[in-house]
Amino acid sequence: MVEKIHTTLRDSSVARWTALILLASTMFVAYMFIDVLAPLSTMLETSLKWTPDTFGAVAGSEYFLNVFAFFLIFAGIILDRIGVRRAALVSGFLMVIGASIKLYGISDYFNAGGFGYDFFNSFWTGFPGSAKVACIGFAIFGCGVEMAGVTVSKGIVKWFAGKELALAMGLEMAIARLGVFAVFRLSPFLAEKGGVTLSVGVGTLLLLIGLLTFGVYFFFDKKLDAQTEALRAAGDETSQEEEFRISDLKTIFTSKTFMVVAGLCVLFYSAIFPFQKFATGMLESRLGMTTSEASSLFSYFPIGAMILTPLLGWFIDNKGKAASMLMLGSLLMIVCHLIFALTPTESFTFAIALTAIIVLGVSFSLVPASLWPSVPKLVDNKVLGSAYSIIFWIQNIGLMLTPILIGWALKSSNPGIAEQIAAGEAVKYNYTVPMLIFAGFGVAALLLAFYLKALDKKKGFGLELPNIVK
Repeated sequence: MVEKIHTTLRDSSVARWTALILLASTMFVAYMFIDVLAPLSTMLETSLKWTPDTFGAVAGSEYFLNVFAFFLIFAGIILDRIGVRRAALVSGFLMVIGASIKLYGISDYFNAGGFGYDFFNSFWTGFPGSAKVACIGFAIFGCGVEMAGVTVSKGIVKWFAGKELALAMGLEMAIARLGVFAVFRLSPFLAEKGGVTLSVGVGTLLLLIGLLTFGVYFFFDKKLDAQTEALRAAGDETSQEEEFRISDLKTIFTSKTFMVVAGLCVLFYSAIFPFQKFATGMLESRLGMTTSEASSLFSYFPIGAMILTPLLGWFIDNKGKAASMLMLGSLLMIVCHLIFALTPTESFTFAIALTAIIVLGVSFSLVPASLWPSVPKLVDNKVLGSAYSIIFWIQNIGLMLTPILIGWALKSSNPGIAEQIAAGEAVKYNYTVPMLIFAGFGVAALLLAFYLKALDKKKGFGLELPNIVK
Protein backbone atom coordinates (compact mmCIF):
# COMPACT_ATOMS: atom_id res chain seq x y z
CA MET A 1 0.00 0.00 0.00
CA VAL A 2 1.40 3.39 -1.01
CA GLU A 3 1.65 5.79 1.96
CA LYS A 4 0.09 9.21 1.39
CA ILE A 5 2.44 12.07 2.21
CA HIS A 6 -0.18 14.84 2.25
CA THR A 7 -3.55 13.37 3.20
CA THR A 8 -5.04 16.80 3.94
CA LEU A 9 -4.02 20.45 3.75
CA ARG A 10 -2.96 20.41 7.40
CA ASP A 11 -0.22 17.92 6.47
CA SER A 12 1.27 20.57 4.19
CA SER A 13 3.48 22.93 6.18
CA VAL A 14 2.96 25.70 3.62
CA ALA A 15 -0.83 25.42 3.84
CA ARG A 16 -1.10 25.33 7.62
CA TRP A 17 1.33 28.22 8.15
CA THR A 18 -0.54 30.23 5.51
CA ALA A 19 -3.76 29.56 7.39
CA LEU A 20 -2.06 30.76 10.58
CA ILE A 21 -0.92 34.00 8.94
CA LEU A 22 -4.44 34.69 7.67
CA LEU A 23 -5.92 34.19 11.14
CA ALA A 24 -3.17 36.12 12.91
CA SER A 25 -3.38 39.09 10.53
CA THR A 26 -6.94 39.80 11.58
CA MET A 27 -6.00 39.52 15.25
CA PHE A 28 -3.19 42.01 14.58
CA VAL A 29 -5.64 44.73 13.51
CA ALA A 30 -8.12 43.70 16.23
CA TYR A 31 -5.47 44.25 18.92
CA MET A 32 -4.70 47.62 17.37
CA PHE A 33 -8.32 48.69 17.73
CA ILE A 34 -8.61 47.41 21.30
CA ASP A 35 -5.96 49.91 22.43
CA VAL A 36 -6.49 52.67 19.86
CA LEU A 37 -7.61 55.06 22.63
CA ALA A 38 -5.20 53.79 25.31
CA PRO A 39 -2.41 56.30 24.50
CA LEU A 40 -4.92 59.15 24.26
CA SER A 41 -6.42 59.28 27.77
CA THR A 42 -4.98 62.72 28.49
CA MET A 43 -6.20 64.06 25.15
CA LEU A 44 -9.68 62.62 25.77
CA GLU A 45 -9.80 64.27 29.19
CA THR A 46 -9.25 67.70 27.64
CA SER A 47 -11.18 67.32 24.36
CA LEU A 48 -14.19 65.21 25.38
CA LYS A 49 -14.07 65.73 29.17
CA TRP A 50 -13.53 62.03 29.90
CA THR A 51 -12.33 61.71 33.52
CA PRO A 52 -10.35 58.60 34.57
CA ASP A 53 -13.50 56.80 35.74
CA THR A 54 -15.24 57.63 32.44
CA PHE A 55 -12.21 56.37 30.51
CA GLY A 56 -12.17 53.22 32.63
CA ALA A 57 -15.87 52.61 32.03
CA VAL A 58 -15.43 52.92 28.26
CA ALA A 59 -12.46 50.54 28.39
CA GLY A 60 -14.46 48.03 30.43
CA SER A 61 -17.51 48.26 28.14
CA GLU A 62 -15.70 46.03 25.64
CA TYR A 63 -16.63 43.07 27.80
CA PHE A 64 -20.16 44.06 28.94
CA LEU A 65 -22.22 41.95 26.52
CA ASN A 66 -19.79 39.05 26.74
CA VAL A 67 -20.27 38.92 30.51
CA PHE A 68 -23.86 39.95 31.21
CA ALA A 69 -25.49 38.68 28.01
CA PHE A 70 -23.30 35.53 28.16
CA PHE A 71 -22.39 36.17 24.52
CA LEU A 72 -19.05 34.39 24.81
CA ILE A 73 -20.69 31.24 26.13
CA PHE A 74 -23.07 31.26 23.18
CA ALA A 75 -20.18 32.12 20.86
CA GLY A 76 -18.33 28.96 21.88
CA ILE A 77 -21.43 26.84 21.36
CA ILE A 78 -22.01 28.51 17.97
CA LEU A 79 -18.38 27.87 17.05
CA ASP A 80 -18.66 24.18 17.90
CA ARG A 81 -21.89 24.04 15.87
CA ILE A 82 -21.03 26.02 12.70
CA GLY A 83 -17.27 25.59 12.55
CA VAL A 84 -14.25 27.87 12.41
CA ARG A 85 -14.71 29.55 9.03
CA ARG A 86 -18.30 30.70 9.54
CA ALA A 87 -17.64 31.81 13.11
CA ALA A 88 -14.66 33.83 11.86
CA LEU A 89 -16.84 35.78 9.44
CA VAL A 90 -19.50 36.43 12.09
CA SER A 91 -16.86 37.75 14.49
CA GLY A 92 -15.32 39.92 11.78
CA PHE A 93 -18.66 41.56 10.94
CA LEU A 94 -19.33 42.27 14.63
CA MET A 95 -15.93 43.94 15.03
CA VAL A 96 -16.50 46.24 12.05
CA ILE A 97 -20.03 47.20 13.14
CA GLY A 98 -18.97 47.93 16.72
CA ALA A 99 -15.91 49.92 15.65
CA SER A 100 -18.04 52.05 13.33
CA ILE A 101 -20.42 52.94 16.17
CA LYS A 102 -17.52 53.83 18.47
CA LEU A 103 -16.03 55.98 15.72
CA TYR A 104 -19.32 57.86 15.41
CA GLY A 105 -19.50 58.46 19.15
CA ILE A 106 -16.13 60.21 19.37
CA SER A 107 -16.48 61.99 16.01
CA ASP A 108 -16.64 65.77 15.65
CA TYR A 109 -19.97 65.39 13.83
CA PHE A 110 -21.68 63.69 16.76
CA ASN A 111 -20.17 66.00 19.37
CA ALA A 112 -21.22 69.07 17.37
CA GLY A 113 -24.87 68.08 17.83
CA GLY A 114 -25.20 65.26 15.29
CA PHE A 115 -27.83 62.53 15.25
CA GLY A 116 -28.44 61.19 18.74
CA TYR A 117 -26.37 63.82 20.55
CA ASP A 118 -29.28 65.40 22.43
CA PHE A 119 -30.73 62.02 23.37
CA PHE A 120 -27.51 60.54 24.73
CA ASN A 121 -26.82 63.69 26.73
CA SER A 122 -30.36 63.86 28.15
CA PHE A 123 -29.83 61.17 30.81
CA TRP A 124 -27.01 60.25 33.21
CA THR A 125 -25.61 63.69 32.56
CA GLY A 126 -22.46 63.03 34.58
CA PHE A 127 -21.38 60.56 31.88
CA PRO A 128 -20.72 62.24 28.48
CA GLY A 129 -22.94 61.27 25.54
CA SER A 130 -19.84 60.56 23.47
CA ALA A 131 -18.75 58.00 26.06
CA LYS A 132 -22.20 56.36 26.06
CA VAL A 133 -22.14 55.82 22.29
CA ALA A 134 -18.50 54.69 22.46
CA CYS A 135 -19.50 52.14 25.12
CA ILE A 136 -22.26 50.73 22.91
CA GLY A 137 -19.93 50.38 19.95
CA PHE A 138 -17.07 48.98 22.01
CA ALA A 139 -19.40 46.40 23.60
CA ILE A 140 -20.43 45.15 20.14
CA PHE A 141 -16.80 45.19 19.00
CA GLY A 142 -15.94 43.24 22.16
CA CYS A 143 -18.38 40.49 21.18
CA GLY A 144 -16.63 40.22 17.85
CA VAL A 145 -13.03 40.34 19.05
CA GLU A 146 -13.55 37.82 21.85
CA MET A 147 -15.43 35.48 19.51
CA ALA A 148 -12.55 35.91 17.07
CA GLY A 149 -10.06 35.00 19.80
CA VAL A 150 -11.93 31.79 20.59
CA THR A 151 -12.33 30.98 16.90
CA VAL A 152 -8.68 31.59 16.08
CA SER A 153 -7.58 29.42 19.02
CA LYS A 154 -9.72 26.51 17.84
CA GLY A 155 -8.64 27.14 14.25
CA ILE A 156 -4.98 26.83 15.23
CA VAL A 157 -5.68 23.60 17.11
CA LYS A 158 -7.52 22.36 14.01
CA TRP A 159 -4.48 22.92 11.81
CA PHE A 160 -1.64 22.17 14.26
CA ALA A 161 -2.85 19.49 16.70
CA GLY A 162 -0.07 16.93 17.15
CA LYS A 163 2.34 19.23 15.34
CA GLU A 164 3.84 22.64 16.23
CA LEU A 165 0.83 23.72 18.29
CA ALA A 166 2.52 25.89 20.94
CA LEU A 167 4.84 27.44 18.34
CA ALA A 168 1.85 28.27 16.13
CA MET A 169 -0.06 29.81 19.04
CA GLY A 170 3.07 31.68 20.04
CA LEU A 171 3.51 33.13 16.57
CA GLU A 172 -0.16 34.13 16.42
CA MET A 173 0.18 35.91 19.75
CA ALA A 174 3.42 37.56 18.63
CA ILE A 175 1.74 38.94 15.51
CA ALA A 176 -1.22 40.13 17.58
CA ARG A 177 1.13 41.80 20.11
CA LEU A 178 2.78 43.58 17.21
CA GLY A 179 -0.57 45.33 16.85
CA VAL A 180 -0.13 46.72 20.38
CA PHE A 181 3.33 48.03 19.48
CA ALA A 182 1.97 49.57 16.28
CA VAL A 183 -1.02 51.30 17.86
CA PHE A 184 1.00 52.89 20.67
CA ARG A 185 3.23 54.36 17.97
CA LEU A 186 0.58 55.17 15.36
CA SER A 187 -2.40 56.36 17.41
CA PRO A 188 -0.76 59.43 19.03
CA PHE A 189 0.81 60.37 15.67
CA LEU A 190 -2.56 60.25 13.91
CA ALA A 191 -4.29 62.07 16.77
CA GLU A 192 -1.79 64.91 16.54
CA LYS A 193 -2.52 65.21 12.81
CA GLY A 194 -6.31 64.83 12.79
CA GLY A 195 -7.57 64.35 16.33
CA VAL A 196 -8.90 61.27 18.07
CA THR A 197 -11.37 60.67 15.23
CA LEU A 198 -8.57 60.01 12.74
CA SER A 199 -6.95 57.41 15.02
CA VAL A 200 -10.20 55.50 15.49
CA GLY A 201 -11.12 55.91 11.81
CA VAL A 202 -7.88 54.30 10.64
CA GLY A 203 -8.40 51.50 13.14
CA THR A 204 -11.89 50.87 11.77
CA LEU A 205 -10.59 50.75 8.20
CA LEU A 206 -7.96 48.19 9.20
CA LEU A 207 -10.69 46.03 10.77
CA LEU A 208 -12.49 46.01 7.44
CA ILE A 209 -9.31 44.69 5.83
CA GLY A 210 -9.13 42.08 8.60
CA LEU A 211 -12.65 40.94 7.73
CA LEU A 212 -11.49 40.40 4.15
CA THR A 213 -8.56 38.33 5.47
CA PHE A 214 -11.01 36.10 7.33
CA GLY A 215 -12.84 35.78 4.01
CA VAL A 216 -9.71 34.38 2.36
CA TYR A 217 -9.22 31.95 5.26
CA PHE A 218 -12.80 30.74 4.70
CA PHE A 219 -11.75 28.94 1.51
CA PHE A 220 -8.71 27.28 3.12
CA ASP A 221 -10.87 25.98 5.94
CA LYS A 222 -13.59 24.80 3.57
CA LYS A 223 -11.12 22.74 1.55
CA LEU A 224 -9.63 21.18 4.70
CA ASP A 225 -13.09 20.17 5.92
CA ALA A 226 -13.89 18.64 2.54
CA GLN A 227 -10.70 16.57 2.65
CA THR A 228 -11.37 15.51 6.24
CA GLU A 229 -14.91 14.48 5.37
CA ALA A 230 -13.61 12.46 2.41
CA LEU A 231 -11.24 10.59 4.73
CA ARG A 232 -14.09 9.96 7.12
CA ALA A 233 -16.27 8.60 4.32
CA ALA A 234 -13.40 6.33 3.32
CA GLY A 235 -13.37 4.88 6.83
CA ASP A 236 -10.30 6.62 8.27
CA GLU A 237 -10.99 6.37 12.00
CA THR A 238 -8.35 8.99 12.88
CA SER A 239 -10.40 11.71 11.19
CA GLN A 240 -13.60 11.03 13.11
CA GLU A 241 -14.89 13.28 15.87
CA GLU A 242 -17.91 12.82 18.08
CA GLU A 243 -20.82 15.20 17.59
CA PHE A 244 -21.04 18.09 20.06
CA ARG A 245 -23.89 18.03 22.58
CA ILE A 246 -24.88 20.73 25.07
CA SER A 247 -24.66 18.15 27.87
CA ASP A 248 -20.94 17.80 27.11
CA LEU A 249 -20.36 21.20 28.75
CA LYS A 250 -20.74 19.50 32.14
CA THR A 251 -17.32 17.92 31.69
CA ILE A 252 -15.79 21.39 31.47
CA PHE A 253 -17.41 22.90 34.55
CA THR A 254 -16.69 19.82 36.68
CA SER A 255 -12.97 19.84 35.88
CA LYS A 256 -11.09 21.38 38.81
CA THR A 257 -7.92 21.74 36.77
CA PHE A 258 -9.75 23.53 33.97
CA MET A 259 -11.29 26.01 36.41
CA VAL A 260 -7.87 26.66 37.95
CA VAL A 261 -6.53 27.46 34.47
CA ALA A 262 -9.49 29.80 33.91
CA GLY A 263 -8.85 31.52 37.25
CA LEU A 264 -5.16 31.94 36.49
CA CYS A 265 -6.08 33.38 33.11
CA VAL A 266 -8.44 36.04 34.48
CA LEU A 267 -5.97 37.12 37.17
CA PHE A 268 -3.03 37.36 34.79
CA TYR A 269 -4.84 39.16 32.00
CA SER A 270 -6.54 41.54 34.47
CA ALA A 271 -3.06 42.71 35.42
CA ILE A 272 -1.99 43.17 31.79
CA PHE A 273 -4.72 44.40 29.43
CA PRO A 274 -6.31 46.99 31.78
CA PHE A 275 -2.79 48.15 32.65
CA GLN A 276 -2.24 48.92 28.97
CA LYS A 277 -5.17 51.36 29.10
CA PHE A 278 -3.59 53.37 31.93
CA ALA A 279 0.13 52.86 31.22
CA THR A 280 0.59 55.96 29.06
CA GLY A 281 -1.02 58.20 31.69
CA MET A 282 1.09 56.58 34.41
CA LEU A 283 4.31 57.22 32.50
CA GLU A 284 3.27 60.80 31.76
CA SER A 285 2.73 61.41 35.47
CA ARG A 286 5.82 59.61 36.77
CA LEU A 287 8.34 60.81 34.17
CA GLY A 288 6.83 64.17 33.18
CA MET A 289 6.54 63.06 29.55
CA THR A 290 4.20 64.19 26.81
CA THR A 291 1.50 61.79 25.61
CA SER A 292 3.49 60.97 22.48
CA GLU A 293 6.71 60.32 24.42
CA ALA A 294 4.99 58.14 27.02
CA SER A 295 3.15 56.19 24.34
CA SER A 296 6.38 55.60 22.42
CA LEU A 297 8.08 54.34 25.59
CA PHE A 298 5.27 51.93 26.39
CA SER A 299 5.22 50.68 22.80
CA TYR A 300 8.27 48.58 23.74
CA PHE A 301 6.06 46.51 26.07
CA PRO A 302 5.06 43.86 23.48
CA ILE A 303 8.58 43.58 22.03
CA GLY A 304 9.65 40.93 24.55
CA ALA A 305 6.43 39.01 23.96
CA MET A 306 6.80 39.23 20.18
CA ILE A 307 10.31 37.79 20.27
CA LEU A 308 10.00 35.25 23.06
CA THR A 309 6.49 33.86 22.63
CA PRO A 310 7.30 31.85 19.46
CA LEU A 311 10.59 30.66 20.99
CA LEU A 312 8.83 29.60 24.17
CA GLY A 313 6.18 27.91 22.05
CA TRP A 314 8.91 25.91 20.30
CA PHE A 315 10.42 25.00 23.69
CA ILE A 316 7.06 23.83 25.10
CA ASP A 317 6.33 21.84 21.93
CA ASN A 318 9.64 20.01 22.21
CA LYS A 319 10.54 20.08 25.93
CA GLY A 320 7.33 20.86 27.86
CA LYS A 321 7.39 22.68 31.25
CA ALA A 322 4.21 24.72 30.59
CA ALA A 323 3.11 24.75 34.25
CA SER A 324 6.54 25.97 35.38
CA MET A 325 6.41 28.76 32.79
CA LEU A 326 3.11 29.96 34.26
CA MET A 327 4.75 30.32 37.68
CA LEU A 328 7.72 32.27 36.33
CA GLY A 329 5.51 34.59 34.26
CA SER A 330 3.35 35.46 37.26
CA LEU A 331 6.42 36.18 39.41
CA LEU A 332 7.93 38.56 36.84
CA MET A 333 4.61 40.39 36.56
CA ILE A 334 4.51 41.01 40.32
CA VAL A 335 8.03 42.45 40.31
CA CYS A 336 7.29 44.84 37.44
CA HIS A 337 4.09 46.25 38.91
CA LEU A 338 5.80 46.75 42.28
CA ILE A 339 8.56 48.70 40.52
CA PHE A 340 5.93 50.99 38.99
CA ALA A 341 4.18 51.36 42.36
CA LEU A 342 6.97 51.71 44.90
CA THR A 343 10.06 53.15 43.20
CA PRO A 344 10.58 56.70 44.59
CA THR A 345 9.99 59.49 42.07
CA GLU A 346 13.61 60.68 42.19
CA SER A 347 14.81 57.13 41.40
CA PHE A 348 12.21 56.29 38.74
CA THR A 349 14.25 56.99 35.61
CA PHE A 350 13.63 56.34 31.93
CA ALA A 351 15.97 53.33 32.08
CA ILE A 352 14.13 51.76 35.03
CA ALA A 353 10.77 52.31 33.35
CA LEU A 354 11.99 50.82 30.07
CA THR A 355 13.49 47.79 31.82
CA ALA A 356 10.30 47.13 33.78
CA ILE A 357 8.19 47.49 30.63
CA ILE A 358 10.32 45.01 28.68
CA VAL A 359 10.41 42.49 31.54
CA LEU A 360 6.62 42.80 31.84
CA GLY A 361 6.51 41.96 28.14
CA VAL A 362 8.58 38.86 28.88
CA SER A 363 6.04 37.77 31.49
CA PHE A 364 3.36 38.43 28.90
CA SER A 365 5.07 35.86 26.66
CA LEU A 366 5.57 33.20 29.33
CA VAL A 367 1.96 32.87 30.44
CA PRO A 368 0.01 32.89 27.14
CA ALA A 369 2.57 30.66 25.41
CA SER A 370 2.08 28.12 28.20
CA LEU A 371 -1.62 28.51 28.96
CA TRP A 372 -3.46 28.32 25.64
CA PRO A 373 -1.74 25.20 24.21
CA SER A 374 -2.45 23.44 27.52
CA VAL A 375 -6.25 23.62 27.19
CA PRO A 376 -6.52 20.78 24.60
CA LYS A 377 -4.85 18.52 27.18
CA LEU A 378 -7.71 19.14 29.61
CA VAL A 379 -10.85 18.79 27.44
CA ASP A 380 -12.11 16.77 24.47
CA ASN A 381 -11.76 18.35 21.04
CA LYS A 382 -15.53 18.32 20.48
CA VAL A 383 -15.97 20.87 23.30
CA LEU A 384 -12.72 22.75 22.68
CA GLY A 385 -14.46 25.83 21.27
CA SER A 386 -16.77 25.94 24.27
CA ALA A 387 -13.83 25.43 26.63
CA TYR A 388 -11.94 28.37 25.16
CA SER A 389 -15.10 30.49 25.21
CA ILE A 390 -15.70 29.72 28.90
CA ILE A 391 -12.13 30.74 29.73
CA PHE A 392 -12.57 33.92 27.68
CA TRP A 393 -15.92 34.60 29.40
CA ILE A 394 -14.41 34.28 32.87
CA GLN A 395 -11.47 36.38 31.70
CA ASN A 396 -13.89 39.01 30.37
CA ILE A 397 -15.45 39.42 33.81
CA GLY A 398 -12.07 40.55 35.10
CA LEU A 399 -11.28 42.64 32.04
CA MET A 400 -14.63 44.44 32.32
CA LEU A 401 -14.45 45.17 36.05
CA THR A 402 -10.73 45.92 36.40
CA PRO A 403 -10.62 49.13 34.28
CA ILE A 404 -13.63 50.40 36.23
CA LEU A 405 -11.89 49.52 39.50
CA ILE A 406 -8.62 51.14 38.42
CA GLY A 407 -10.37 54.29 37.16
CA TRP A 408 -12.24 54.58 40.45
CA ALA A 409 -9.09 53.88 42.49
CA LEU A 410 -7.11 56.47 40.53
CA LYS A 411 -9.74 59.17 41.00
CA SER A 412 -10.44 58.30 44.66
CA SER A 413 -6.76 58.26 45.62
CA ASN A 414 -6.26 61.63 43.90
CA PRO A 415 -9.09 63.81 45.24
CA GLY A 416 -9.60 67.06 43.34
CA ILE A 417 -7.05 66.28 40.60
CA ALA A 418 -9.64 65.70 37.86
CA GLU A 419 -11.23 69.07 38.58
CA GLN A 420 -7.84 70.81 38.52
CA ILE A 421 -6.96 69.23 35.17
CA ALA A 422 -10.35 70.26 33.78
CA ALA A 423 -9.57 73.81 34.93
CA GLY A 424 -6.31 73.74 32.99
CA GLU A 425 -3.90 73.34 35.89
CA ALA A 426 -0.65 71.42 35.31
CA VAL A 427 -1.12 68.68 37.91
CA LYS A 428 -0.53 64.94 37.69
CA TYR A 429 -2.16 61.80 39.08
CA ASN A 430 -0.40 59.51 41.58
CA TYR A 431 -0.64 55.92 40.30
CA THR A 432 0.62 54.07 43.40
CA VAL A 433 -2.72 52.53 44.41
CA PRO A 434 -3.65 51.27 40.90
CA MET A 435 -0.20 49.70 40.48
CA LEU A 436 -0.49 47.92 43.84
CA ILE A 437 -3.85 46.52 42.74
CA PHE A 438 -2.24 45.12 39.58
CA ALA A 439 0.56 43.58 41.68
CA GLY A 440 -2.07 41.97 43.91
CA PHE A 441 -3.57 40.23 40.90
CA GLY A 442 -0.11 38.88 40.15
CA VAL A 443 0.29 37.44 43.64
CA ALA A 444 -3.03 35.61 43.35
CA ALA A 445 -2.03 34.31 39.90
CA LEU A 446 1.27 32.99 41.29
CA LEU A 447 -0.53 31.05 44.02
CA LEU A 448 -2.86 29.48 41.46
CA ALA A 449 0.11 28.59 39.24
CA PHE A 450 1.69 26.65 42.13
CA TYR A 451 -1.62 24.87 42.73
CA LEU A 452 -1.99 24.03 39.03
CA LYS A 453 1.44 22.41 38.93
CA ALA A 454 0.53 20.33 41.98
CA LEU A 455 -2.74 19.21 40.34
CA ASP A 456 -0.93 18.27 37.15
CA LYS A 457 1.62 16.22 39.07
CA LYS A 458 -1.19 14.43 40.91
CA LYS A 459 -3.53 13.76 37.96
CA GLY A 460 -1.09 13.51 35.07
CA PHE A 461 -2.61 15.86 32.49
CA GLY A 462 0.79 16.26 30.87
CA LEU A 463 1.11 20.03 31.24
CA GLU A 464 4.85 19.58 31.81
CA LEU A 465 5.21 17.27 28.79
CA PRO A 466 6.01 18.26 25.17
CA ASN A 467 3.12 18.93 22.75
CA ILE A 468 4.64 17.31 19.68
CA VAL A 469 3.65 13.67 19.32
CA LYS A 470 6.63 11.67 18.06
